[in-house]
Amino acid sequence: MPKREAPDNQVQTSTAPARAVGEKFQRILDAAVSVFAEKGFHVARVTDIAARAGVADGTVYLYFKNKEDILMTAINTAFDAFVRDARVQLARIPSPSEKLRTLARMHLRALGSNRDMAVVFQMELRQSARFLAPFSHEHMVEYFGIVREAIREGQRNGEFRPELNEKIAANCFFGALDEMVTSWVLAQHEYQLEGAADAVASVILRGMESSGT
Repeated sequence: MPKREAPDNQVQTSTAPARAVGEKFQRILDAAVSVFAEKGFHVARVTDIAARAGVADGTVYLYFKNKEDILMTAINTAFDAFVRDARVQLARIPSPSEKLRTLARMHLRALGSNRDMAVVFQMELRQSARFLAPFSHEHMVEYFGIVREAIREGQRNGEFRPELNEKIAANCFFGALDEMVTSWVLAQHEYQLEGAADAVASVILRGMESSGT
């Protein structure tokens, strides 16, 4: 029976709305993302994650119920931080088109700066509808809400075409960025992913522009 180490903080279960995040907790999450990206979620073991984090196996279970819990916590934690940052930054930008350009840069920068997370998000998360469905319901709705809000704002001020279907436009915006991340993950040579953001945004925004702009 592996020895259990004391957690850094009193940690609630992963189903609780808040979790005290200590250094050891984050170390386990980071290790899990690295192991999932390297081995694949289904092959990876909690033992592998514990070893990569430098903790005992039992310590992992002080913070997480199982391997599935670790995966979803890693994804949710990263996505929540991204959305919080995006809302703060976009609130300072008056132009809807610039908001979308900024979001595109943030999207590609976030995943381009962490290849392991990009692999987990693009590949591992999407291999199971059991994981993808709740993530899409809880988080992608919020992401698309940010995009659609900017589109509606642009339609109100005449920057974007009023007849534009905001849902289709938002799907095109996310889909283009998402494909860029997937291509980058699969590429056999390194390049700066964020550098593609302005080009992708320009393609989408050109199709949304009002004839008067």
